[in-house]
Amino acid sequence: MQEKLDQWINWVEYDELREGRHNAPHNILGLHDFGKGQIFTVYRPEAKAVTVTDMRGNHPTELEEVEPGSGFFGKYVETRKKLKAPYLLNIKYGEDDVVVTADPYCFAPQISSLDLYLFAEGKHYQIFDKLGAHPMEINGVKGTYFAVWAPHARAVSVVGNFNMWDGRLHPMRTLEVSGVYELFIPGVEPWAVYKYQILTRTDEILMKADPYANCAELRPDNASVVADLRGFRWTDRKWMTSRRKETRDSRRKEPMAIYEVHPGSWRKKDDGTEDGFYNYRELAVELAAYVKEMGYTHVELMGIAEHPFDGSWGYQVTGYYAPTRRYGSPEDFMYFVDYMHSQGISVILDWVPAHFPKDAHGLAQFDGQALYEHPDKRRGEHPHWGTLIFNYKKKEVENFLLANGLFWLKKFHVDGLRVDAVASMLYLDYGKNDGEWLPNEKGGNENFDAIHLFQHMNQVFEKEEPGTLVIAEESTAWAGVTSPAQMGGLGFLFKWNMGWMNDFLEYMHMDPLFRGPNHGRLTFSLQYAYSENFIQVLSHDEVVHGKGSMINKMPGELDAKFANLRTAYGFMYGHPGKKLLFMGQEFAQFREWSEARSLDWDLLGEERNHQMQDYVKALNKLYQEYDALYTNDCDPIGFEWISCENADMSVVTFVRRGATAKKQLLFLCNFTPVTREDMLFGVPCPGNYKEILSSDEERFGGTGIVNPKVLTAKQESCDGREYSIRMTLPPLSVTVYEYDYKEK
Repeated sequence: MQEKLDQWINWVEYDELREGRHNAPHNILGLHDFGKGQIFTVYRPEAKAVTVTDMRGNHPTELEEVEPGSGFFGKYVETRKKLKAPYLLNIKYGEDDVVVTADPYCFAPQISSLDLYLFAEGKHYQIFDKLGAHPMEINGVKGTYFAVWAPHARAVSVVGNFNMWDGRLHPMRTLEVSGVYELFIPGVEPWAVYKYQILTRTDEILMKADPYANCAELRPDNASVVADLRGFRWTDRKWMTSRRKETRDSRRKEPMAIYEVHPGSWRKKDDGTEDGFYNYRELAVELAAYVKEMGYTHVELMGIAEHPFDGSWGYQVTGYYAPTRRYGSPEDFMYFVDYMHSQGISVILDWVPAHFPKDAHGLAQFDGQALYEHPDKRRGEHPHWGTLIFNYKKKEVENFLLANGLFWLKKFHVDGLRVDAVASMLYLDYGKNDGEWLPNEKGGNENFDAIHLFQHMNQVFEKEEPGTLVIAEESTAWAGVTSPAQMGGLGFLFKWNMGWMNDFLEYMHMDPLFRGPNHGRLTFSLQYAYSENFIQVLSHDEVVHGKGSMINKMPGELDAKFANLRTAYGFMYGHPGKKLLFMGQEFAQFREWSEARSLDWDLLGEERNHQMQDYVKALNKLYQEYDALYTNDCDPIGFEWISCENADMSVVTFVRRGATAKKQLLFLCNFTPVTREDMLFGVPCPGNYKEILSSDEERFGGTGIVNPKVLTAKQESCDGREYSIRMTLPPLSVTVYEYDYKEK
């Protein structure tokens, strides 16, 4: 071996490299100036010979193997005209087996010291552009830049189908004291499959998927896949420009009729494939047409982030930055969102920053120690869910989650995020028994780190992507969920109204005979209806695990079930708050929902089910036509009880008010199967009252008791009102009247 090369080599690093323990391979590999010449070094186990040339293949220099069989080749070259990076390696494994590649170890890092500082502070809001796998061109060489955060690792390598999954070939270097490892690998193109091989401090070798990967293999395979997110041609510029002009107040005044969808089971192909999944592009066309026909304004998608187990419905995520491959590629999902926007439909994603599964290829014990999860099991595990809880105190983890939300809003133009299981994040003792949780520093059960995350997150989302919707699935009475973070609230725009849902479904489940004594379950929600900005939800959680579908929650024989359900939906649409209904419940699917099968679309051949679908369609049409049903959802002026104390009859009446005195609405709701003939009802003002919708219309499957004539309010006191109308109230029904407000 040459004397100069022998002088230059650090033999400790040489041993570490060959043992797979080196976390700074660029120190000993690549091109290095030395004295009056240059040192070239290459580590390629199993190679027979290595030759260096310039990028045109000229000026070859054959390297020498330092020790026989070592796979470490090097040479000192003294020359006036030094070779500049990049350059080519011609690696010979056999007579006809030669690999030609630019040297991965001659490229500068693409992550700056400022990037690392901001990441460590939890404030690198586009860290997804730095970490992960990114196809790019550096100094004229095309390849993929890999970067991963693994601060506890002894060494990290990129392995994949481009290097025979051999961890010796592409060890990565760590940057400063950040724990971030990086490497640019020439020639690696989109759709390459890879993982990170991590050597832990206990000498265990882990094979981990990339936490920041933009694509993954289809389960049960679980490696990451290189994806290029730069090529899609968006057509929704006008939509996005308009969205960014929305204010917090304007968003609260807009109609939101949300159709909650699990893409894999909404509709399946009968094409003989095992899953029958529609591709994102196919789904976009069919789903948009249906959503428009039904009159919904938004779709909320379950299970889009990559997850290993179908039965988790997407709520146990392993690929936070990757749309699931079940339905296609990242570009296919971009098409889905873009197409929805072209049809005037907003897209909301379920987002899960509360917990993650323990799958070996995922985030759990990522670098051999608790990294993304809290190290103390009393803070780091959900004992009843079998999942791990993020360590919200760690700034890099906070950055991972916060940037992930922005990733979907920016890269995929998603219009909003419904944040799952917020209560489990806010309370340290959520779902835990005594001894299973650790109090905060003040001895309480509030998770201060999660509170900070929500406040930080919602302020950043509002600044970076104004006009988006951030919705909390929060099931407790935590105060200020939708209050601005600047005022001490959590900063969400909306909150799911879980209290109303539980009380209302319990009320509707009762035989009408027993509803009178439980009247408070129907009316109590209006005591707190304006404490938060609410969405009234009948979601997937209510039609699984033995709870029964919506139609089968209703009491009575079949006709009574349908009448009860029409009444329930009518009251829901009249109640203040935005609306959400899970797929299949709009046509009264009888079976509970299962992710493994399609909705029972054949039920639309049955008259009752088709009439229920028509009824929900009519409710959505009414909802969008009358701003009384949405403009003042978050303002007490938008709702007023006329009568809410008639428990014996289980009858309530109320008004909804819009932006003007015109086209206000009067709701009359009868929760018993008794027809109330020639009944007097108080009204808010004199004038004419026109029936515009009744759940008892024959076209919806009702008995056909309607009030077709315009009613003129008489000066006859009722329900504490000076004026009243006399009409027939159908059994188990909601009747809606339009009126214009007039001064008395």
